[in-house]
Amino acid sequence: MKQAIFRFIYYKILGWKAEVSVPDFNKCIICAAPHTTNWDLFIGKLFIGAIGRESGFMMKKEWFFFPMGCIFRKMGGIPVHRNKHTSLVEQIVQKIKKSEKFHLAITPEGTRSANPEWKKGFYYIALGAGIPIVLIGIDYAKKCISAKKYLMPSGDIEEDMREIKNYFKEFTGKHPERFALGEI
Repeated sequence: MKQAIFRFIYYKILGWKAEVSVPDFNKCIICAAPHTTNWDLFIGKLFIGAIGRESGFMMKKEWFFFPMGCIFRKMGGIPVHRNKHTSLVEQIVQKIKKSEKFHLAITPEGTRSANPEWKKGFYYIALGAGIPIVLIGIDYAKKCISAKKYLMPSGDIEEDMREIKNYFKEFTGKHPERFALGEI
């Protein structure tokens, strides 16, 4: 029933499309880009629900105020304290290892502004847990979200990040000027 509601809103009301060819892994990190607007979260959650999957997400702690914090946590949100140096990567790796199913979406830019220096925490989480990184591209120009590629982190972060960034070249964010791939 829940999937039918997500499908109706995503496809019929909003008119978005989905292209999905990656397997539904029991455990994965979802690298979603471009992230140029707050609407990405809601469109992304509708997409995930419409294709019959689930995912948590990471978001800066400032968004977890009452009552929004309750809503975001219910949706699978994990608050991130960006000004503190914590062992968040290792904590999530341990949580993944203890879980039967685990899907977590992370936006590598770490902001809705153009940031050519992508955060690499998503990569280190997947590497540490030995799970794939599913690449999900949000394309506002085509009103389509695509999940057509995944990769297992090899440990060669420079090469893997080059491959990841190359995948996202074809996608247009809601505000294209706020998306930067940086050096590839």
